[in-house]
Amino acid sequence: MANQVILVTGGANGIGKGICEYLVENSPTTNGTSGNETIVIAVDIDENAGFKLVSEEPRIRFRCADVSNEVEMSLIIKEITTQYGHLNGLINNAAVSTPYNSPLEELELTEWHRVLNINLTAPLLMSKLCLPLLKKAKGSIVNISSTRAQQSEPNTELYSASKGGLVALTHALANSLGPDIRVNCVSPGWINTTNEPLRGVDSNQHPVGRVGDITDTAAIVSFLLSEQSGFITGQNFTVDGGMTKKMIYAE
Repeated sequence: MANQVILVTGGANGIGKGICEYLVENSPTTNGTSGNETIVIAVDIDENAGFKLVSEEPRIRFRCADVSNEVEMSLIIKEITTQYGHLNGLINNAAVSTPYNSPLEELELTEWHRVLNINLTAPLLMSKLCLPLLKKAKGSIVNISSTRAQQSEPNTELYSASKGGLVALTHALANSLGPDIRVNCVSPGWINTTNEPLRGVDSNQHPVGRVGDITDTAAIVSFLLSEQSGFITGQNFTVDGGMTKKMIYAE
C-alpha cells in the first residue's frame, strides 16, 4: 500500500473537481501511507469535463460512469482492486446540483426517485462496493451534503430530503463500519465554483465577510481523510461562513 488511492464521485466539475485538484496538491497522510504518490480517481457522467480535468492535471485519473448504475460502478471498483488493491478514501460528492424541484402539486415521482437515487442511494451503493478496499486500508468515507439539509427554500423538497438523509446515513455508517472505517460528512453553504464576479451583498451577508471558495470545502475533506482526524467519525461539518447560525428576519 505504498500509494494513497482516493476515489471522488462527481469529480469533474464544481466542488468535486476542486477536491480532486486539492488532494493531488496536498496529499493527506492516511494510515501509514505518507510521502508517496496520491492517486485520485474522479468518476463523473460528464465525459468532456473529465477529459478537460485530466488534461489540466495529469495526476488525476478519470472514469466516465453513472454513480447510480451498480454495474458501471462495480467495474470501476474491480479495476481499482486489480491495479491498487486498496482504497484510502471515498468521497461521495456526485449529486443533482440544482436544489429546486417542481411545486408539490406538479411533482412527478420519477423526479423524486431520480434525485434520491443519485444523491442518497448512490453514496450507500458506493460505500458498499468500496467496503473491502477501505477495510484493507483502514480508510475513510466523506459524504458531501449541504446546508440545505438544515434549512430550506420553497420547492426544494427533493434536494433537502436527500441531503438530510445523507447526514443521517453518515452517522449510521460510522457506527456500522467502525472501527476499521471512519465516516464523516461535510455540508457546504454558498461555495463559488465559477470565476463570475460576486456582488458586495453576496459577501457582506456572510458573518466571515465573504462567499466560500472550493478550497474551503476541499481542505476539510483532506483533513477528514488524514490521520489527524483519527478520533472523528459520524460527524457533520458545516462550512458556510456562519450563515446557518445567523438569525434573519425581514426588516
